[in-house]
Amino acid sequence: MLQVVCIKQVPDTETRVKVAADGRTLDPTSVTMILNPYDEFAVEQALRVKEQAGTGEVVAVSLGGAGVQTTLRNALAMGADRAIHLRAEAAVPDALAIAKALADAIKSLDASIVWLGKQAVDDDGAQVGPMLATLLGRPCVSVVAKFELSGTIAKVEREIEGGRELVQAPLPAVFTTDKGLNEPRYASLKGIMAAKKKVIEERTVELGPPHLERLAFELPPPRAGGRIVGEGVAAVPELIRALREEAKVL
Repeated sequence: MLQVVCIKQVPDTETRVKVAADGRTLDPTSVTMILNPYDEFAVEQALRVKEQAGTGEVVAVSLGGAGVQTTLRNALAMGADRAIHLRAEAAVPDALAIAKALADAIKSLDASIVWLGKQAVDDDGAQVGPMLATLLGRPCVSVVAKFELSGTIAKVEREIEGGRELVQAPLPAVFTTDKGLNEPRYASLKGIMAAKKKVIEERTVELGPPHLERLAFELPPPRAGGRIVGEGVAAVPELIRALREEAKVL
């Protein structure tokens, strides 16, 4: 069984980001780039399916500039067998352009399962997985919290508001993973050394004109300072007035 894991390089969630001078992109200076956390669950689940089957291949695929190869090496160090780098220099490709590029690359691989994180933590769009499944003509199960494979049928629990939904999907299919599905493994020293020898195939892709234009980035306004309305029971009427008339939460 061949599985493809689509991964994305994103800014570290602990990095303090700054808007670039153009007002439409983020300033990459001093920004640490990492493997998207939700994609780590996708890589781990693909490896577990392969280990349970005792055979198969896991291929990591990512789109972006030269720096993406570092993230692909991380996936290889975790245990992926090989990687494909879709080289594109577009600063901010939109979700549909990404999905189309991934679909073109994956169609020739005849993968039984395509994995993605449910969303990327930089834009929180959660669009690429369903778009990719549509372009591939495959069923898609998103926000996967539990996964079990029985032959060519996947039994999946997915997070929904107020509980979980149990569904079945025939392979080939596309799945997007949620936190809690598994505990991603750390890359061992052996895995890190082995990753240096594994193949990363580079393919140049043209994304074409964007389907979505980002007009501007704006930081949220600074939070107003708090104030003390009084002390003890005597402060209650003024507190209620402020909550009702100023904050308008009552």
